[in-house]
Amino acid sequence: MMNFVYSFFNQPAIIIGLIALIGLIALRKPVDKILSGTFKTVVGFVILSQGGGIISSALENLSPAFESAFQVQGVIPSNEAVIGLAETLFGAEMALIMAFGFICNILIARFTKFKYIFLTGHHVLFMSALLAAVLSTIGFRGTELVITGSLILGAVMTLSPAVVQPFYRKATGNDNVAMGHFNAISYSLSPLISKAVGKKQRSTEDIKVPKQLSFFRDNTITTAIVMIILYVTTYLFAERSVTMELSNGDNIVMFAIMQGMIFTAGFVVVLHGVRMMLAEIVPAFKGISEKIVPDATPALDVPVLFPYAPNAVLIGFISSVVGGFIVFLILPFTPLPVIIPGLVNLFFVGAGVGVLANAVGGIRGTIVGGVFNGALITFLPALMLPLLGELGFANSTFGDADFAITGILLGQLGVLFSKTGIYGILFLLALIFIVGSIIKAKNDRTPEAETK
Repeated sequence: MMNFVYSFFNQPAIIIGLIALIGLIALRKPVDKILSGTFKTVVGFVILSQGGGIISSALENLSPAFESAFQVQGVIPSNEAVIGLAETLFGAEMALIMAFGFICNILIARFTKFKYIFLTGHHVLFMSALLAAVLSTIGFRGTELVITGSLILGAVMTLSPAVVQPFYRKATGNDNVAMGHFNAISYSLSPLISKAVGKKQRSTEDIKVPKQLSFFRDNTITTAIVMIILYVTTYLFAERSVTMELSNGDNIVMFAIMQGMIFTAGFVVVLHGVRMMLAEIVPAFKGISEKIVPDATPALDVPVLFPYAPNAVLIGFISSVVGGFIVFLILPFTPLPVIIPGLVNLFFVGAGVGVLANAVGGIRGTIVGGVFNGALITFLPALMLPLLGELGFANSTFGDADFAITGILLGQLGVLFSKTGIYGILFLLALIFIVGSIIKAKNDRTPEAETK
């Protein structure tokens, strides 16, 4: 049973398909529309995921060459590496926290004004593992561990999209979808910095290109050219033994060019999957909103944002790489462990930050916000690595901002106040939902809100 629960929540496409099915049934659609909408939602998400996998595999072929070319050594943040160890130690607890955490998320959305339902299954898995590990060291066991972990998980699943939504709304122009990716700290702070230093009127999507270079206006071509330059340059500067191993003996320049093309193909696949999935999930989710959780908003993975500003995706990624390597160069002069910026994480988070930052700060804001994001998601894992080492996860650390902040906060509260500190957090979270709901209800009743 535990294996089924774990496997179910580890298949986000199935979760989102189930949500679409429930929504379409709630809307009393004909059987053919229910089947069509459900399967297209699942297939669209699978296309999105496969595109993300293509991008990740291409970046994995870049990372070792990057380390060799620029002589970098240290720990690469990896959510999957931590999970691999956590499953053997807390497999049952993780599965239960995932299941009941999702139920808590739905209940909070149903009975408060925070109407976000978090649907990114693998991130729920990662957060469940973190909570199981940290809470167990504080002294939580068995039922108490599962209940406490589930309550915290459900609260975080609801609050994370809520924090990002003001910027998400600016980028997309509506509230149909929210951010379901545990980097709310970066996705909110980076746009705030972007807004302070930039001008939203000068959007990344309005970059002027000479007529002779009009082909650069095609995002696919722009992405391909930029990534080919990045791959070829990196492979030429890397040690030959490293590049020959990565290319399996093929010509390294041709291999690098093809990796840039593969990355671009993955990006195009992601955009197609996003469009296909949103065309089905957003109408289906109205059934959930009308019948089960009024006014609910689905919180989906970060690639859903990419089609809204493709140029910002690329600029956010490159700027985040710069910010990550600035921190990497500083870390050896501190007592903290050295973290190698993870290119996979820098791309997906940096791309999301790019779109959000561009919406409020334009080109300049996107660059500055991206640099800040890269610095933040490289620095926070360095703070978290000692904590995970104490938990038995040697040389492994999460790569996303919310995992680091959650782990550090709970860990320090446990050290200072034991279980009392965690119960205090639960009380504070309940207070946030109650007070926030009251304030939002009052704002919704104002004359300004009523005339909109």
